[in-house]
Amino acid sequence: MNAAVRQKAAIWLALVFLLGAATGGVFGYNMARRSYASTRMPALTDAQRVAKKVTEMTQEIGLDQEQANKAGTIILDAQTEIRGIRDKSEADVDLVRMKARDEMRAFLTPEQKAKFEDYVNRLDAERKKQKEAQGR
Repeated sequence: MNAAVRQKAAIWLALVFLLGAATGGVFGYNMARRSYASTRMPALTDAQRVAKKVTEMTQEIGLDQEQANKAGTIILDAQTEIRGIRDKSEADVDLVRMKARDEMRAFLTPEQKAKFEDYVNRLDAERKKQKEAQGR
């Protein structure tokens, strides 16, 4: 192998290594930041979220007390409506998930079904844990 080919190979190897290190660093930083933020910031209640938003709007826009009260009521109503949409959507997703699982169970062997149930239970537990962490 001549020197020019070796040099090109070394440059490519170094570039791939640096790109991998940079990508890993970015993903690691983002994951650590998300993990740290979720453990440090307690979830706000609906009332606290509304109060925070109304306070922000009052400072930014200059709402008077009557306007702030109206804004708070509107925001709370919207949050309630949005939660209903999310709950309905999650229920629809659960139905599709259950249907797919039933279809899979139809072709699994008894041994596979037992492993599948363990797998599904683990997924459900992780999903529940994520929901609780998000405050839903």
